[in-house]
Amino acid sequence: MAKFDVSVVGELNLDMILYGLPRELELDREHLAKDLSMTLGSSSAIFTHNLALLGNKVGFSSSIGSDPLGEICLQRLGECGADLGGVRRFPGKLTGLTVILPCGTQRYILTYPGTMFEMSYDDLDLNYVLNARHFHLSSYYLHRALRPRIADLFRAAKKAGLTTSLDTNDDPEDLWADDLLQVLQYVDVLLPNEREACRIARTEDAARAADILAERVPLVVIKRGKAGAIARRGKEQFASAPVEVEMVDPVGAGDSFDAGFIHQFIRGARIEDCLKYGNLTGALSTTRAGGTEAFRDTSHRTLFLQKHWK
Repeated sequence: MAKFDVSVVGELNLDMILYGLPRELELDREHLAKDLSMTLGSSSAIFTHNLALLGNKVGFSSSIGSDPLGEICLQRLGECGADLGGVRRFPGKLTGLTVILPCGTQRYILTYPGTMFEMSYDDLDLNYVLNARHFHLSSYYLHRALRPRIADLFRAAKKAGLTTSLDTNDDPEDLWADDLLQVLQYVDVLLPNEREACRIARTEDAARAADILAERVPLVVIKRGKAGAIARRGKEQFASAPVEVEMVDPVGAGDSFDAGFIHQFIRGARIEDCLKYGNLTGALSTTRAGGTEAFRDTSHRTLFLQKHWK
């Protein structure tokens, strides 16, 4: 029996979110925020945190520096019950930090990568990583040291009998290089948003992107924000409408969608139900500031899921 339901490899940092800033930021001016939130950040950690609180055994492999931010990250993530045995400390290095400036339904995202650029394939304990039923990786383009061997990592997961999923997230350099294609041959579920899907497929049309990616990956799931989500399995297409909520903060909604989708996927649920549950957990995330706070509130999380999951 595998130790974990899901094994995650990815980045670990905090999110500092400044709310209520002017829409136009001027150089050399002091702008005042109306509110501040410091929460667990990074796509991988948000996914891990929320997946664990949905009732899954999750093993997490990542890296932090020898600084207070790293210890805060471990404390916050450890509270969800995830196993942190795969997290490496890099002496003399700094943990990453993301500063998020919401602007209406969009946001500026400023990241200092820190140790997320440092972790390599050789830093991973493969016995730990592969002791699971399913393998997930987030933020493909932020893993500079690991990236040359991410295909090897996915290949090893498939060889060990794990199902796999990937959320590339954004490419800060906006290059979307073709080395990703080597990885996709070992990916069972690809989880981009619309923009990411189009950039990976090198097209401006989301429907065409779904066609192209469905030829490479058995299951392509495209997150569309207020338009819900679609999935493609070969020629089959599935769609699910979003859950209507009063949005507080969209940070982490895509990662929370991933957690809900994979929660159902590893249980053999129908694609329609995986999509519906992903939309539900994505919506839940937006009801509190930051990507994990809505899940950390046990009563709120439980009541929300009971109300909307039918």
